[in-house]
Amino acid sequence: MNFKIRAASKEDCKDISRMIMELAVYEKMPDQVKISHEELQRDGFCQNPFFQCLVAEVPEEQKSKEGFTVVGYALYFYTYSTWKGPTVFLEDLYVMPEFRGKGIGKGLLSKVAEVAKKKQCVRLQLSVLDWNTPSRDFYAAKGAQDLTVTEGWHFIRFDGQNLDNLANEAPKD
Repeated sequence: MNFKIRAASKEDCKDISRMIMELAVYEKMPDQVKISHEELQRDGFCQNPFFQCLVAEVPEEQKSKEGFTVVGYALYFYTYSTWKGPTVFLEDLYVMPEFRGKGIGKGLLSKVAEVAKKKQCVRLQLSVLDWNTPSRDFYAAKGAQDLTVTEGWHFIRFDGQNLDNLANEAPKD
């Protein structure tokens, strides 16, 4: 299959938004998606972007059944490990179902790793749902370690009212 991987542009945000929803449906959480393509544009294509994104694009003659040429994406951001140093966190890696098994996911993942190495990142981290065996197997086959098993890490989240409550407890200046 002929495809290219390139940095996403503002103009790709509608396609990225569409695929975010497709991923959420696959992950059985479509009601969790609250972000719009306008917010993606604002947050990813500003002076200090919150994230970076790569897209996979196929030629017009290989477009999807629905007519899309942007068929996958990898959305990531930088973080910092106080033990190891610069880290890239892969928030999403998604390829439309009809384009899976053609090297696009591997290409996106490898490109994120290449970007990470160029930025002197020492590791690439991501999370995968426990029931998502195809993805867990895909990452394991590339050499990823499951830290849940080896180190016992749990991902913790504050959001909504709990985040508001915590912020309201901050010492006043």
